[in-house]
Amino acid sequence: MAFEMTSLNLEKLKTGDQTCWESLILEHQDRMVNYLFHLEGSYNDALDLTQETFFRAWKGIKTFKSGEEFLPWLYAIARNCQIEKHRRKHHSQFSIEEARDSGFEPMAFTDGPQANAEYNENAERVRAALLELPEEYRSAVILRFMDELSYEEIAITQNCAIGTAKSRVFRGKELLARLLEGKVMVE
Repeated sequence: MAFEMTSLNLEKLKTGDQTCWESLILEHQDRMVNYLFHLEGSYNDALDLTQETFFRAWKGIKTFKSGEEFLPWLYAIARNCQIEKHRRKHHSQFSIEEARDSGFEPMAFTDGPQANAEYNENAERVRAALLELPEEYRSAVILRFMDELSYEEIAITQNCAIGTAKSRVFRGKELLARLLEGKVMVE
């Protein structure tokens, strides 16, 4: 059964209901791993950042207001985790022990289609090209075409105007097409 962010579920999340948190994580973990994998280029880094994303969501859920869009809020946390990872000089890792000490129990991730796609030649070329895009374009393209977010949700996630989100998607798509020209075989 799919997790739905209702006011009842929000209240359960705010009170720390473990079953509700597990449902939320199971519903959204694959899309977070996928998003972060395309930003990072590393499956293991994406898994670590996804764990950190859900831990931060767990710690910050009390600030989430009923009626807000949940998915852009979660994507913004993931994006901030990824940005902060690159700002840290020592790249200190998220501590599972710290999470457990706080009462949060991270869940195990299952291998998904993304792990298998690493061996796909075209997917590897696309990933490499994505990593060459400037950060704001890469994020916008991934959110739009891989995670299928609306321009409004992208704007919320990237903390920008809708017109800016549209422009970033368009420009990112153009740059990606140039980078992939003659490199990816389309059937």
